[in-house]
Amino acid sequence: MTNLPVPPDAVTPAGDGKATCSSGISIAYAGAETGANAQLGINIYNGVQLAVNQHNKANPGCQVAFKKFDTEGDPGKAPGVVTQVVNEPDILGAIGLPFSGESKATGQIFQQAGLVHLTPSATNPSLTKNGWTTFFRALGNDSVQGPAAAKFITGKLQAKKVCVIQDDSDYGIGLATAINGALGGAAADCQDKVTTGQKDFSAVVSKIINAKPDAVFYSGYYAEGAPLDQQLVNKGYTGTFVGPDGVKDDQFIKLAGDASGNAFFTCPCVPGELLPTFADAYKGVSGGAAPGTYSLEGYDSATILLKGIDSGIKDRAGLLQFVKNYNADGFSKHFQWDATGELATTAVYGYKVENGKIVYVGTIS
Repeated sequence: MTNLPVPPDAVTPAGDGKATCSSGISIAYAGAETGANAQLGINIYNGVQLAVNQHNKANPGCQVAFKKFDTEGDPGKAPGVVTQVVNEPDILGAIGLPFSGESKATGQIFQQAGLVHLTPSATNPSLTKNGWTTFFRALGNDSVQGPAAAKFITGKLQAKKVCVIQDDSDYGIGLATAINGALGGAAADCQDKVTTGQKDFSAVVSKIINAKPDAVFYSGYYAEGAPLDQQLVNKGYTGTFVGPDGVKDDQFIKLAGDASGNAFFTCPCVPGELLPTFADAYKGVSGGAAPGTYSLEGYDSATILLKGIDSGIKDRAGLLQFVKNYNADGFSKHFQWDATGELATTAVYGYKVENGKIVYVGTIS
């Protein structure tokens, strides 16, 4: 694979090393550290940790603390956790929440507290339609990913018939709506639903096998997507299995085993492993693991908050205003938001499993 260039003007956490700030200032990560799909949160958390480490090492006059809060990715537990976050006055900004369901359940808590938060991964389009002024999405939403995935499946993969299977999360439902709209007739006759925590997919597998699709698109997370793919292949399915960002993780390969060889992914995320300087540094905070899905977006999101603190901001209102007016390159993309918290420009990328590894296949939108 060819390495990707870092934008020449990309903002770095270290800056010029001359920052000064008040003591007792923190940023936070709120999201999954444990739970069925925890790896997607851990990828982000590690990226944030790297940014904070690099910042503090380079800037002795500005030491920013990093606090972590585990939601388990559970929309039922997240409001209590986020209430803890907003009640700690030293926290000026937050990274999270990773998943759309927990983001929906907590956005108003952040709003009432005036605490800016950047999500590196929650993609349900409705999240920016709630009137929140503290929510910023550091990637493209599923109104972008859905059509891109449809184009990838019917164009690059040349699928004539597609089965769309969705889970019961806000993320899965929203993305399935987007891709179904883009696929049109290609998926009209093959739809089904699964539930979070489901283990036995025999009824869904039978429906898919009988439909004889060229491709299956699974709209959900890897915890259910991996066993679904495995059970499909075990029953003789020979088509392709396509998952979105919620499925694109090495945990999918681990859980699906050899069946994962038929898998492709779409993701509005830049492959951090293809930026050598970032990838090498990341291994220092991840126990040697390569960057994963949204590691780079977590890193860039933290960098933006740190840049605001370095500029002399000492309170939540100031940091919120700083993010609203932000306009600069990160390692993953250009960051500038509209009034709703959506990025002005976005892209979607394709990946596939090859020899037991997830490899980048290029920009698809």
